[in-house]
Parts: sequence; structure tokens; C-alpha cells
Amino acid sequence: MERIHDKAVVQKELEAFVNEDVYLHLETTNGAYASHFNEKMMTVGAFIRNARIQFERGTIAGTDPYRIGLKMNGGWVYAEGVTHFEKDEKGRLLLAGHNDKGQLAVAFQLSKTPF
Repeated sequence: MERIHDKAVVQKELEAFVNEDVYLHLETTNGAYASHFNEKMMTVGAFIRNARIQFERGTIAGTDPYRIGLKMNGGWVYAEGVTHFEKDEKGRLLLAGHNDKGQLAVAFQLSKTPF
């Protein structure tokens, strides 16, 4: 994966999935990296894989780290903290956010086939 330096590159990749049936993988975590000996640190996470969606608009916003939003009929899918991206050999758009230690904090991935 490479660090996002140009939002327009990612924007173009998001637009390639507009109005298509796509599969979404969205995962957030700090659990693997949280200090469980610090009661002030709350472990949180979310996970969804192979949810078939269709969106009418995809947007990257903000400055590093970035926000990704997908406008669907009746709602939004949203992730914050995205720092890296890759379009892989299968045509999947893989977006991720890594903390200052390089650890994964958010994964946001789109594919025309299940993951």
C-alpha cells in the first residue's frame, strides 16, 4: 500500500464503483493495540465483511488522515482515519488507516466480487 498524497487519485478509484453492486469490507480496531492495563483506554472495534451495497456517490475528504464516505439510497457508509490505498490485481480498492506505529486502525475495502 502507498500513502495517500493525492486525493484525486483515490477519488477517481471510488468513482469506478458508483452505481455498481459492490462488496464492502469495513473494519475498525484498537483492540489489538490497546493497553488493557490502562482503565482509561476503552477497546472498540467494528467489523463488516462482504456486505453487498450500491452507492450513488463516493467521496474522500479532509487532510491526512482522510475520511471516506459512500452515499447510498437512504444512508451513508463512512470511515475516518484513512492514510493508505492500493488498487490490487483483482481490481479491488483497498484503503487503510495506520497509526503512528504503522498498526492498522481502519480498513475500508471495495470489490466487485466477494472477499
